[in-house]
Amino acid sequence: MLNDPVLVDDWHPVCRGSDVGEGEVLATRLLDEDLVIWRDKGTVLAWRDLCVHRGTRLSLGSVEDSRLVCPYHGWNYDAEGQCVLIPAHPEARIPSKARVQTFQAREQYGLVWVALGAPDRDVPPYPDWDDDGFRKVLCGPYELDAGGPRIIENFLDIAHLSFLHDGILGDSLAPEIPDYTVVADAEGIVAKGVGCVSPEIHGTGGEMVLWTYRVFRPLTAYLVSENEGPKYSVALFVAPRDTLRSTCWIYLGLDTPVDDTDEELESWQNSVTFADVPIVQSQRPELLPLDLQAELHLKSDRLAVAYRRWLGDLGVTFSTA
Repeated sequence: MLNDPVLVDDWHPVCRGSDVGEGEVLATRLLDEDLVIWRDKGTVLAWRDLCVHRGTRLSLGSVEDSRLVCPYHGWNYDAEGQCVLIPAHPEARIPSKARVQTFQAREQYGLVWVALGAPDRDVPPYPDWDDDGFRKVLCGPYELDAGGPRIIENFLDIAHLSFLHDGILGDSLAPEIPDYTVVADAEGIVAKGVGCVSPEIHGTGGEMVLWTYRVFRPLTAYLVSENEGPKYSVALFVAPRDTLRSTCWIYLGLDTPVDDTDEELESWQNSVTFADVPIVQSQRPELLPLDLQAELHLKSDRLAVAYRRWLGDLGVTFSTA
C-alpha cells in the first residue's frame, strides 16, 4: 500500500456514476492501485483488480447473480469480496483467505468516490451542490500526464489567465494582479480578493473580477466570483492515478440563466482545460517542489506558496519533492 496516509485516507473520484450500470464492470487506477468498479443492486463497489487465485484482472470478468466472476477459472466472489464458488472444485471448502481486498466507495455529485484507507471525514465539499439557484455542469474526465499537486497549483495561479487564456479568462493588455489575502490552517486554504481583468464569462463578471479561492483537500479546489451580480464558480477534483498521471473532473456553476446548453458549456471548459494541459505536462521538476527555495516566487504567487506550505505541513509526499 502507498505510504502517504493523507491521500490514502481521503476520498478520490474515479468515474461518473453513470459509467457503471447495474451488472457492469469498469477498470481504473488510483494512487498506484488498480481497481475494479462494479455495481450490485444499485450499490457501487470498489475492489482491488486482482483475483487471488492466479492474479487475473477481475475487470475482465462479468457480473452474474450479484457475483463478480473471474474470467480465467470462473471463481465467483460475492458483494463482500469473499469467494463463494470454485467451479473446478464445487464441493470443496473455500478458505476464508480466498477473498478480494475491498475498499470504501460511495456516490456523490454524480461521481464515484473511493478511499483506499480509513477516511475520518466525508467526501470533499462542493459548496454549490445543494444550492438550487446554481446551474451545475460536470465536465471531464480530463487525463493528464502530470501529478495532482501540479494540476491544483495551476488552478490556483491567477497570473497565467492573462496569457494562456487571453480574451477568455484574462487580458494580456492588463496583466497586473492586485494584492490579496490568504489564510491557511488544518482545514484548508482561503484566499479572498484574488483579482484580474477579465472579459464577461457566461453572463458574469467583466473588467476587474475578484475571486475567492478555497482548497478543501490536497487535491480539491474551488473558486467563486466575488463581484456584485451573477456568480460564476468552478470546482476541481483531481484523482491521482499514479505519481505522474491524474484524472480531473470540473464542475462549472452559474447562478444566472444563459442560453448555452450543457454540451456547449462543457465544450467551452474543454477549450480552457486543453490549453492548460500541455503547460502543466511540461513543467519541471515534474514533482511539485515543497522546498520554497527550489523556485522563484512573486507576490502574485502567494496562494501557490501557501498551498505548498500547507501540503508540507500535512505531510503529503505523493507527487511532491
